[in-house]
Order: sequence, then structure tokens, then C-alpha cells
Amino acid sequence: MSADVKTILLVEDNRGDIRLIQEAFKSTGARCEVVVTRDGMDAMSYLRQEGEYLNVPLPDLVLLDLNLPKKDGREVLAEIKADENLKHLPVVVLTTSLNEEDIVNSYDLHVNCYIAKSRNLQQLFKIVRGIQAFWLETATLPVRS
Repeated sequence: MSADVKTILLVEDNRGDIRLIQEAFKSTGARCEVVVTRDGMDAMSYLRQEGEYLNVPLPDLVLLDLNLPKKDGREVLAEIKADENLKHLPVVVLTTSLNEEDIVNSYDLHVNCYIAKSRNLQQLFKIVRGIQAFWLETATLPVRS
């Protein structure tokens, strides 16, 4: 991993999941900052650097729940991948849905990876370690703008 701190945008509305995912990333020792938006509208404002997010850098990785208020994750994914300024961002769907239609539709929308969240704490930490190891250490990510 490069010496710089990676930014992860976690788009998640469940406070418990947010806390657990943040703790899981801390436990990996990864040099990363987990920024949270709690609905799809806020996520798109962040990514488009609008309003309160005017000067934020784009994240290195987006972790996206599908079931969100205001604008669901499916819509957010479609908007990211259709936007010339955002489509290069790696997006990992991290959701509780094992619905085959959600999985196929996410890949049709060019998601980079689809992962089902576990309610088992040990398994969730293992999932986050896998995300950290692959996306923050192994994969070569596009340069942030």
C-alpha cells in the first residue's frame, strides 16, 4: 500500500453496521479514512462535490448498501457508472441482499464487486479484512481528483 491514506466512502444507513464496519477497518491497521453518508442523495452530493461536500476529494473506494433511504443503492450505482467524472471509481456493493436479481442487476450496472454482509461479527470482520487486503493493498486504484 502506498504511504498515503486511502479514503473509503461508506454509504450505509444502519448505525450498527456503520460502527461495526468502521471498527473492522480500524482493526486491520489500514491507513484509511472511512467517510459515511447515510442515504443515496447524500452519497451523490458527496461524489459530485456539491453543497457541504464542495471541496472533498473523491474517495478511493465506495462501499455501497443497496437498501437506502431517499435514493436507493441501485440508483446510486447507476448514477455513478453513468457519470463521466465518477464511473472510474471502484464500487463494492456491501449489502444484506442475496436476491439474485439484485446481484445480476448490480453487475449489469458495472459494480466492481458484490458482497453479502454477514450478521456474524467474526465473518463481517473477515469480509472487511478481505476488502482492505484486496482494494487497499493489492489492486491498483485510479488516482483521485
